[in-house]
Amino acid sequence: MEAALRALADESRRTMLETLSRGPVTVGELAALLPIARPGVSRHLRVLREAGLVEVRQDAQRRIYTLRPEPLAEIDEWLGRYRTLWEQRLDALHTEIARGKRQRRSTR
Repeated sequence: MEAALRALADESRRTMLETLSRGPVTVGELAALLPIARPGVSRHLRVLREAGLVEVRQDAQRRIYTLRPEPLAEIDEWLGRYRTLWEQRLDALHTEIARGKRQRRSTR
């Protein structure tokens, strides 16, 4: 999970993953989306591959990349513990806001 989190820290890699979430793409297609040279795209893809976030297959001269959702699911599961805490706090905030609105209406 650590490698996946480090890989997600970069905006270009997040853009690549967003694109890959819609289906397999080639290096050239990814390079066309980003303001970086193709060798830079390849380096980012290597980081994503080493983190287990993408897999690659050869199709003649092209390399086709596909998203691997398992590491993202692991991160989501880990964040789930914190999400519950955030939701509880947001629910409490919502309750307090509603209470304040009722009190303002009753004092008018």
